[in-house]
Amino acid sequence: MNIGLRIFLGYFLIVALAGLLVVQVFVAQVKPGVRQAMEDTLVDTANVLAELATDDLQAGHIADGAFARRVRAVAGRDFGASIWGFDKHHGSYRVYVTDARGVVVFDSGGAALGADYSRWNDVRRTLDGQYGARSSRSDPADENSTVMHVAAPIRDAAGSLIGVLTVAKPNSTLTPFIERGQAVVLGWGAVLLGAALLIGLTAAGWLSRQLAGLRRYAHAVTAGERAVPPRAAGEFGELGEALETMRVRLEGKQYVEHYVHSLTHEMKGPLAAILGSAELLEAPMPEADRARFAASIRTQADRLAQMIDKLLALAAVEHRQRIEQPEPVELARLAGEVAGLCASRLLGADVELRLETVPATVSGDAFLLRQALVNLVDNAVDFAPAGSVVELHLKVQDIEAVIEIADRGPGVPDYAAERVFERFYSLPRPGGGSRSSGLGLCFVAEVAALHGGRATLGNREGGGAVARLVLPMTA
Repeated sequence: MNIGLRIFLGYFLIVALAGLLVVQVFVAQVKPGVRQAMEDTLVDTANVLAELATDDLQAGHIADGAFARRVRAVAGRDFGASIWGFDKHHGSYRVYVTDARGVVVFDSGGAALGADYSRWNDVRRTLDGQYGARSSRSDPADENSTVMHVAAPIRDAAGSLIGVLTVAKPNSTLTPFIERGQAVVLGWGAVLLGAALLIGLTAAGWLSRQLAGLRRYAHAVTAGERAVPPRAAGEFGELGEALETMRVRLEGKQYVEHYVHSLTHEMKGPLAAILGSAELLEAPMPEADRARFAASIRTQADRLAQMIDKLLALAAVEHRQRIEQPEPVELARLAGEVAGLCASRLLGADVELRLETVPATVSGDAFLLRQALVNLVDNAVDFAPAGSVVELHLKVQDIEAVIEIADRGPGVPDYAAERVFERFYSLPRPGGGSRSSGLGLCFVAEVAALHGGRATLGNREGGGAVARLVLPMTA
């Protein structure tokens, strides 16, 4: 499980738990909140009706007086109300009055007349001078049949308690409002949870991409590949730049150490030859020998100069991670330029260069590609027999341009097949010629990699070797 997924899961778990807690709190508060509002309304209603019932209760006409008639008339009234989308046409109140003993003397429903309600909290507590209210089931087996009862005292002119008026209202009348409130809370909770999920996915995906880019870059650097720091924002961008700076400094140090070691090793042979020839020249010798040793010094000095020049060129290519300003390069024209540059070398070696090209364009650095082809032609000329032909074929395969340079020399020995592109590795030339610097083919491989391509060297049918430079073509 990658870090982005772990962060997302942790984030979502926290958000989900917080959202669940908040939703549960809101949902749990909807029902008691609505019932508390209804109880407050019932308190007002009970006290208003208690004042209106006082005269009839004192006169002994509470069951058949004006108060009773008006309360019973409410049952036939069409309210015609619309309460936040819910229609209300009939009342749901029940009003009953008890005397000072708790006996029901008036019931708008007519069912409890004469019953002793002194044991019910609404009546008992009010008779005791306290706030009286209760919530009881009308059907003991149905938990949704609860009815809220709120009582108010009825007092005479002297302030003495002469009765209790209770207003009752089924809690089920509030169910639509409670359910709608809970649905709204749950709906918005789901929306917020979905939004949190989307934000979490976006943030975790972004974080995962940033880290994945840095991880790929680190793996590429570890593998010795050309790698460019990923484009990142904020601290990730700074981290990428820091890693790139560290890589450049470490590679620079290792590069110098490696090259100093390799260069000193390769220079020992030419320097030993130069020193030996110089010591012999200090002693008297025939003119022919003197000329031979002087020529040896010149040859070895030229070899050192070529080695240093090629080493500098290779170092410049190896340290480049990309081509900063790539340009379209027509390979057919480039091949013609290479033939002109190698003309004197071909003439001196009595070797002919034969071109066979097709139109092909790549994006890259014309100078580096030209130098790479010159190195391949030079390498082929070194091994080609006098009077033979070196062939340069340019062809297109799928979306790649393939340049083949073939000779009719001795070919590549099996033991050298895996090492021909190593730095400073070279094979003996036919006829006892001196070895090359061993940097030309390494330069070719680096240029190919810099252009997103590859270089190979192998044997061809009928004898000889064939070098291939494969480059991706522009769209």
